[in-house]
Amino acid sequence: MLEHMETRLAKLARKGDQRAFAEIVELYKDKIYYLAYRMLNNRHEAEDIVQETFLRVYKNLERYDEHQKFSTWIYRIGTNLCIDRLRKRKAVYSLDAEVNDQEGSDGYAMIPGDERTPESEFLLSETQTTIRDAIDSLPAKYKSVMILRYLQDLSLQEISDVLDMPVTTIKTRVHRGRDFLRKKLENKF
Repeated sequence: MLEHMETRLAKLARKGDQRAFAEIVELYKDKIYYLAYRMLNNRHEAEDIVQETFLRVYKNLERYDEHQKFSTWIYRIGTNLCIDRLRKRKAVYSLDAEVNDQEGSDGYAMIPGDERTPESEFLLSETQTTIRDAIDSLPAKYKSVMILRYLQDLSLQEISDVLDMPVTTIKTRVHRGRDFLRKKLENKF
């Protein structure tokens, strides 16, 4: 089981085993990067968040509670760092925020198609850009929940653990986030 392996690695890293910590980094660096990139929509900031997350994990290994999933703990650290970064940027994240990281954008997910044409590629990238802009325009409290739910594929309970909020609050935020996105996207498609 991955959970048991992670707990074992955390225990070893806590005792100073550098290889165990390197394995933890290897297991989570891409997941934390994608989480941060999707929340911040900026490659350089996402890379900073990955480094800061692992720095915090390393400094706080003795605080890790082995009764909770390691993934929940590390996602909480990464998500909180992203939320802090968004708050510092602006209290309200506006739709017309500059898009200065186009070459690194993955459009959230490339939808595989059998027969791609320049027209379908254009429409696909337009759709992805529209959806990304809509998600980026969400208030931070909904944005983090929607990204964890739909892009990181976490369960409501896992999101509740990551954000340290009741499941009922998470359900409400997912519902309101979906309504917010629906209203934003209604006139686009």
